[in-house]
Amino acid sequence: MDTLPLYGIRVLEFTHAVMGPAAGLLLADAGAEVIHVEPPGGDETRRLKGFGTGYFTFYNRNKKSLAVDLKSPKGKEIIYRLTAETDIVVENFGPGTMDRLGFSYERLTEINPSLIYCSLKGFLKGPYEHRHAMDEVVQMMGGLAYMTGRPGDPLRAGTSIVDITGGMFGFIGILLALLERQQTGKGKFIKSGLFETTAFLMGQHMAYGAISQQPVPPMPARVSAWSIYRIFETKDGEQVFIGIISDKHWKRFCEEFGWTDFVHDERLNTNNKRIDERNWLLPELEKRLKIFSKTEILEKCEKAAIPFAPIAKTEDLFEDIHLNQNNSLLTTRLPDGRVSKLPALPIEYQNQRFFLRNHPPDIGEHTLEIIKKLNYTDDEVRQMLSEKIISVSEVETSF
Repeated sequence: MDTLPLYGIRVLEFTHAVMGPAAGLLLADAGAEVIHVEPPGGDETRRLKGFGTGYFTFYNRNKKSLAVDLKSPKGKEIIYRLTAETDIVVENFGPGTMDRLGFSYERLTEINPSLIYCSLKGFLKGPYEHRHAMDEVVQMMGGLAYMTGRPGDPLRAGTSIVDITGGMFGFIGILLALLERQQTGKGKFIKSGLFETTAFLMGQHMAYGAISQQPVPPMPARVSAWSIYRIFETKDGEQVFIGIISDKHWKRFCEEFGWTDFVHDERLNTNNKRIDERNWLLPELEKRLKIFSKTEILEKCEKAAIPFAPIAKTEDLFEDIHLNQNNSLLTTRLPDGRVSKLPALPIEYQNQRFFLRNHPPDIGEHTLEIIKKLNYTDDEVRQMLSEKIISVSEVETSF
């Protein structure tokens, strides 16, 4: 553990849902001690249903849980004592919440001037700064939903892409601040915004619009830069994606399927020519490919060494050969005690992967461990437990 890059770094995480916990997950996987601060009854994220069911389990591995009443004077004192020994604070509460609780950047840096404080919000400074935002809200207002859906049918992306990416930008800011602190000894205030993250993701489309001076069409209606870059139906009712992005790809693809007429057709010998011939070429390819099964097509595309993919569902990833053989899945405890495989951080660090050190914590699982290091007496701890200032997952026999 002491070989992990962020070993020895302590993080106080005041977060919920996805954006904040995602930033904390990156810190935790990289070796930091991340203390997830939640109320004595637990983070509401634990109780989300529907698509929120997996949020807490996935984004809170390798963390510790401190269950404390932040509105009580004694609870605030616990946080102030911890702040003196903390490197980083991460928060994604609503605008103004940390200020009202007494945990603003200004207040906490009075205690610890070297503190790095990362605030993850819906918007950076500007007219929208005090609005609440969610991933889907900024996908709509930032143009991402328009680009994802078909014309007239805006559609959010199929995961919390802006929350996750916004948390990643917060993580990047934290790493920059840690690097600078090595020279100055002083902390920094870092802020990442969902809306600005969406705008950044839209940057390539904005550049396209600026260059073309034309309205930018949604992705399903775009004219691809590649002649073959789409989904095809198979003989057995399945679907595969095939991408041919060079003339060598086209030649190998045609040869593998035995289509010598395509290889020698001068109308098709360059990518741009194939784009010009798409009106008849794509329907012809659809017809030719549909006589093959999904397995046959995937095998031939692999032999031709071109980009291709089956159209996978979520459940297909659990048994993916590549993910299972390269340590990309971590066996993680679920809330009901069962275990499942969930994705690791997608980084090889000196040929090694970041691993699971702690399962997602129970409510207050580490409260006593953390409190005991803050010079509270046993009587003070008992009193806080009786007053429900703190809670623990399993009360030790001495208490």
